[in-house]
Amino acid sequence: MERIRHYHEHSKHFPQRLAPGPEHLDWEHQPDPFRTYAGAPRVRLPLVADQLTLLFADLYRPTSFIPKEAMDLRGLAALWELSLGLSAWKVYGSSRWALRCNPSSGNLHPTEAYLVVPTLAATKVGSSLAAGVYHYVSRDHSLEQRCRIQDRDLSTWNGLFPPCTVVLGLASIHRRTTWKYGDRAYRYCQLDLGHAIAALRYAAAALGWRVEILASPATQDIAKLLGLSADLQEDDGPEQEFPNLLLQVTLPGASSPDMGLVIERLADLVARGPWLGVANRLSAGHALSWPQVDVIANAVSQPQLPAGKTMHQGMPERLSGMPVIKAAEVIRRRRSAQRFDDQAWLDQEVLWRILDATAPRVGAAPWDLLPWPPRIHPVLMLHRVRGLAPGLYLLLRRTEARSSLQEAMYGHFSWTSVPGLPGDGALFLLQEGDLRELAKVLSCQQEIAGDSVLSLGMLAEFDAGLASGPWGYPRLFWEAGILGQTLYLEAEAVGMRGTGIGCFFDDLVHQLLGLRNTQLQSLYHFTLGLPILDHRLQTEPPYEVY
Repeated sequence: MERIRHYHEHSKHFPQRLAPGPEHLDWEHQPDPFRTYAGAPRVRLPLVADQLTLLFADLYRPTSFIPKEAMDLRGLAALWELSLGLSAWKVYGSSRWALRCNPSSGNLHPTEAYLVVPTLAATKVGSSLAAGVYHYVSRDHSLEQRCRIQDRDLSTWNGLFPPCTVVLGLASIHRRTTWKYGDRAYRYCQLDLGHAIAALRYAAAALGWRVEILASPATQDIAKLLGLSADLQEDDGPEQEFPNLLLQVTLPGASSPDMGLVIERLADLVARGPWLGVANRLSAGHALSWPQVDVIANAVSQPQLPAGKTMHQGMPERLSGMPVIKAAEVIRRRRSAQRFDDQAWLDQEVLWRILDATAPRVGAAPWDLLPWPPRIHPVLMLHRVRGLAPGLYLLLRRTEARSSLQEAMYGHFSWTSVPGLPGDGALFLLQEGDLRELAKVLSCQQEIAGDSVLSLGMLAEFDAGLASGPWGYPRLFWEAGILGQTLYLEAEAVGMRGTGIGCFFDDLVHQLLGLRNTQLQSLYHFTLGLPILDHRLQTEPPYEVY
């Protein structure tokens, strides 16, 4: 825990100095954003997203409705395509780079994804898939088989999975992000994981499926299951993959046993192999090393924990009036704005719908995947929202946290309840004022924060989050990333655009609020506005049609 607290302070940005990082970008050694395993059998996935008709507004309905897709290879292809798949290629002059449905700090994409499945039988529309462990390659929209289950173990392996259930695993290659951001990279990798988690949950909702974070498996069992234990990785140095978490994907109504024990037994079976493929080298060399990042990644490893499920508070149904637009269209057109129109305004009713999506509701995406209570509360700087005074606001996402937050902040804040959102006392005006210049200063002098219609910081119940153990540290960032993904999609759905900001002056934010200790800490910034598009960039489709 001491290492975690030291790292968090050490990786803060200040106006007089930024967190330790590279003095310049070493383009010669920029890591490849795509990992592949040479020699691993490939399964090419069909492109399905264009055929999905579910509306974006329907993603937020409780998951008791009938599944829209069977859990077969076709359904899994749609899940990957709408979550971690490519959304477009951008071209400028001789440069060409990929965009994905899940955003990433600096578009560096440290997150790698794995699929753990029983034998999936063929259906009328979906092919079969052999039991085993697979790695997803977003560049090619394909699965690489990493582990083949031996015939003698196949019956036991298949019997361990609850009906209509698969398991997804997410891991991080820190080197991709330290290349640009140095010691602060661990924070960004965890935020990226949060975005990826939410992207998977939204994609699953479009299929009528459920997703839940498995909070109980031990880190060492996750590593064994995904083929990321030290004895199986070709590189135990800068390009090492660090296992983070597992997700259970099911159909509504499927049974859910103690998955911690299931994962432990599955990990023992894959230990027998055989493991297939050799990981590609991501960079020709390593000019700089940032050992702090790997130290923290090891410090947050968890033992097997008791299984548990935290039910979120009951809330009224979502506000009506959302645009009639397909879910797949919103998900695939998500972008990060580079510039905002500093004269644009946001209607108050639209703001209510956006903020309403951040409320944790029982059985509704994306927040039903969290097996712990929400601990992130946005502090908003509203610049140009019709019907609301410019100023500093706080969105309370767990009502019982109000007293502790209010006691931690300046006593002169008004805490005036602003009506309009479902539930009582969700949004509070703390102080009126024009905060456009301050928003810019706090976000490392980035003009986009001041030009937006609103800018916000995600305030975490930091000490409470760490009280569960060291593994509580990355979970706070995951929640912030999930919140960021929600805001991204909500902005796109109403014709606006968002941008996540990882560079901000941590303690200046805390000073603005009157915080005096680590009870509350700002983990992530976000801006929302009307984008100014760069028409010099050409857009190409993500995949060739086949």
